[in-house]
Amino acid sequence: MSVDTQARRRRLEPDARRGQILACAVRLFGERPYVDVSTTDVAREAGVARGLINHYFGTKKNLYLEVIRVMVTVPEVAVAQLPVGDRRTRVEASVVWFLDTVSRHRTSWLAAVTVGGMSHDQDVARVLREAEEVAADSVLVAVGLADVTAHREELRGMIRAYGALATAAAREWLQRDALDRDQVHLLLTTTLVTIVEQVFPAVVEATEAVSAGD
Repeated sequence: MSVDTQARRRRLEPDARRGQILACAVRLFGERPYVDVSTTDVAREAGVARGLINHYFGTKKNLYLEVIRVMVTVPEVAVAQLPVGDRRTRVEASVVWFLDTVSRHRTSWLAAVTVGGMSHDQDVARVLREAEEVAADSVLVAVGLADVTAHREELRGMIRAYGALATAAAREWLQRDALDRDQVHLLLTTTLVTIVEQVFPAVVEATEAVSAGD
């Protein structure tokens, strides 16, 4: 084995251990409330010494915040892998990715978005706000409006509101069984296209008309 290969493995091993711990934490916090999961539980589940939890994450709360961040933040790869095509094609692909992801990690995702027992924690709220902004950036890339500067705050506000709708709709499907996947897919794709192609232009037109009148 070459020196370079040995070095690469040494660099990868900590990442792999950290990922293993995080995956186990995602599962445990998905199954139980925050107060019912200890770092000892996570270490036992991951098959590592408890000291490694502290080494990689510091505290139980920091580990929990990372679990929430992983479950609610849109990864860059999801945007990079969107198909080349018209807006509707990219919106469809984005919604499919979202529904596939929340379905695959159903229990853990629901636990993350409902932040059982930690909804009033400022650090949790900060992580969720950061995830909202990342999601808004991702949606703007998907719909081809990432470079829009005029009325950008109004546009981002609409996209953040759409993100809240996406979360609520997924819960209606996964948690309450009030909607099925096809209905949620239709709701989210149609709403996003409508916001981008009808609502936002109408808001811009109305705002500029008011400004011109002044």
